[in-house]
Amino acid sequence: MKIGNLFRKFTGHRHQYAPSFVQQATYLQQAADALCRMTDTMDSSEWKVLEKEVKACEVQGDALLTEFYEQLYEKVITSIRRADLQTIALNIDELLDHINDSAKSILLYMPQRIDPQLRDLAQYIRAEADTIKSIASMLGDLRHNFSQISLGCDRITELEHAADDAYEEYIGYIFTQEKNAIELMKYKNIAETLEAATDAGKTVSDNIRKIILRYVD
Repeated sequence: MKIGNLFRKFTGHRHQYAPSFVQQATYLQQAADALCRMTDTMDSSEWKVLEKEVKACEVQGDALLTEFYEQLYEKVITSIRRADLQTIALNIDELLDHINDSAKSILLYMPQRIDPQLRDLAQYIRAEADTIKSIASMLGDLRHNFSQISLGCDRITELEHAADDAYEEYIGYIFTQEKNAIELMKYKNIAETLEAATDAGKTVSDNIRKIILRYVD
């Protein structure tokens, strides 16, 4: 379904902002899956194909965000402040940008290997994206779904903390084990972009948590 048709179908009714978040989260899932596949191969030609997949999701996400802003202030009727809904949409889009940056870093640096720790970080990103997709599907009824949304936010916090630990351990590992200074910087920079993406996922959940606490008694 085209983006415009999606909004024409769902906007204009109370709380019908949720489908746009679900669509954003779908792009997140697709991009995160492609990123994970990039860390599962050392085929540079495959990296190029998968990086294009991630970029396509990022472009579609940008278009969706722009239309969401337009529809939010024209048609969506909601008891939640529009600024709060805009914050969630922007946070999801920023996570998608970070996933795109992570894919580009692999293609840019062309590392000699993809260490298991880098694959683990990509898996954390995908797990966060999956959880955000689950949360997004429940945002249309905050009161009824309060507990499940809270559990989803807790899950993302756990994933981000685990990713922080994995990142710190990996940095220590490469600085003691990698003798090639150029490759060392490649691995460090790729790990940093992956870790930044997990941080962005937690930002999404943190702001969702603030909103449900504000609007649910």
